[in-house]
Amino acid sequence: MTIYNLGSINIDHIYRLDHLPRAGETLASRNYGLGLGGKGANQSVAAARAGSRTVHLGAMSQGDDWVIERLRGAGVDTSGIARMAEVPTGHAIILVDEDGENSIILHGGANHAIERSQLDRTLSTITSDDILLMQNETALQYEAARRAHEAGAKVIYSAAPFSIEALEAVIAQVSIIALNTIEARDLFEKLGEDLPVEGLLITHGAEGAEYRDLRAGKTYRQSAFKVVAVDTTGAGDCFAGWFAAGLDRGEDYPTALRHAAAAAAVQVTRKGAGDAMPERGEVMAFLQAQS
Repeated sequence: MTIYNLGSINIDHIYRLDHLPRAGETLASRNYGLGLGGKGANQSVAAARAGSRTVHLGAMSQGDDWVIERLRGAGVDTSGIARMAEVPTGHAIILVDEDGENSIILHGGANHAIERSQLDRTLSTITSDDILLMQNETALQYEAARRAHEAGAKVIYSAAPFSIEALEAVIAQVSIIALNTIEARDLFEKLGEDLPVEGLLITHGAEGAEYRDLRAGKTYRQSAFKVVAVDTTGAGDCFAGWFAAGLDRGEDYPTALRHAAAAAAVQVTRKGAGDAMPERGEVMAFLQAQS
């Protein structure tokens, strides 16, 4: 089984501050770092390190070779990534305060230049045994969701950055919608809670997460593990990638939730996003220590 991920690839410029800036305020950064990011790349690394065969479908510039090297080093199949001569790699400016909270500015770059021929080629082998991950940070979301749905694959859509128009465009092909608390509230206000999907994966930060099985009418809840957070950037992507990998491995919902919560707990104790995703052995050791 394979997880295909139509996902964004970003270079993260990370500035660490005493506090997040207020309107009109200029702050000196305590530290600067450069790292791998983008919701798509983060989820691909998370899923690969969780043990799933993961194929990333995306685009970036012809430069920035270190990005491809890090994805490959994490175990991600990068054969579906197009290299573009005149389009910059997507990037993000990430501000992180001393409590680990963050604010982010995105520039999509090559993430919005993915071509249909590239998508068709990469998804030509997707089957009903596979999973397609997507987020609202790339082009061709509807086309990818339709292709995967027609093949019988499970489609997991992270509705972030949240846009009701983007979600409505793909919802008929989506199996599971992944959201955080705020995104879920916005979704319910627009479309209600009786949605035409199999389930909802909702993360609640330090309060944990839940999976709502809309077909069976059951909700599974998982508390967050108590850790000292250093950086929460990418925690939701870590959770989504590990949850998808759990389903890919045939885990039931409670097990997939528990493993994803443990992975996110380990991830937030480290600096960075994609580079901070834990290996499966680390997560299993963390869980063993909890018991």
